[in-house]
Amino acid sequence: MVNLPTPTEELNHALLEKKKIRLYVKRDDLIHPEIMGNKWRKLKYNLLKMKEESKDSLITMGGAFSNHIAATAAAAKEYGIKSIGIIRGDELKVDSNPTLQKAHADGMQLQFVSREEYKNLRDHPTSLIDSYPNHYYLPEGGTNEYAIRGCSEILDEIPVPFDVMVTPIGTGGTMVGLIKSAVNQKIIGVSCLKGSFIYKEIKNLVKSEVIKNTNYSILEDYHFGGYAKTNAELIDFINWFKENFNIQLDPIYTGKTFFGVWDMIKTDKFEKNLRIVLLHTGGIQGILGFNRKNEIIIN
Repeated sequence: MVNLPTPTEELNHALLEKKKIRLYVKRDDLIHPEIMGNKWRKLKYNLLKMKEESKDSLITMGGAFSNHIAATAAAAKEYGIKSIGIIRGDELKVDSNPTLQKAHADGMQLQFVSREEYKNLRDHPTSLIDSYPNHYYLPEGGTNEYAIRGCSEILDEIPVPFDVMVTPIGTGGTMVGLIKSAVNQKIIGVSCLKGSFIYKEIKNLVKSEVIKNTNYSILEDYHFGGYAKTNAELIDFINWFKENFNIQLDPIYTGKTFFGVWDMIKTDKFEKNLRIVLLHTGGIQGILGFNRKNEIIIN
């Protein structure tokens, strides 16, 4: 069952009072227990388009711990759709981690390819699309025009006035959806991947959507070494945040994003009297696999 609109919760803390900042969390992690956060938003119109094209099978791509793979498999199961997942890493198996185990249990057919082959298919998907002409193709992370359309509906659900919306950036679709629908608010994206390429990715998506809004910025100081990289400081923050606000964050996206905003508030990077909304994009499914793989545990 889909829970919409998701709640917007205000956080209360002495630091926020001292810095004169009002901080909210848009709880998109509560949309659906398995198809949560921006993944549900991205899938919404893609699934409708798939139905319009009279297709009952889809094919997509992702890494070993991909939130997109997990959510797409769960959605396919719920809506009676056949699904194929092209997974990066030919050393992997269906039981390599909880994410892959769950996707397989949900009925997704997993195909493991080398990292070189994966990159080639991701960057040049035509051969994949041609090989599966009766399947609806979803790109890595689910980002396309229909995903952006779904994410553009988030701002309309926020019941309080605000000045800034902050979102994690992966493939960029969520941020561009927010930029597309923002009127007077500034959109800030926290890049969870290392590298300045994300600027070009966002710029290209903004151009393809013919968006004139330029009131946005990207932070690239909080990736903690790159995609899926973490350290004790980040995990301590995630555990502290849950203990203080009863909101679970993931180590790949929301943990880094919320850490970055909290750090900027502490160090006076935001002007006083701002109203900031943090977008919780879900991703909780990956915590079990993370804890099995790492010595530093997320509570």
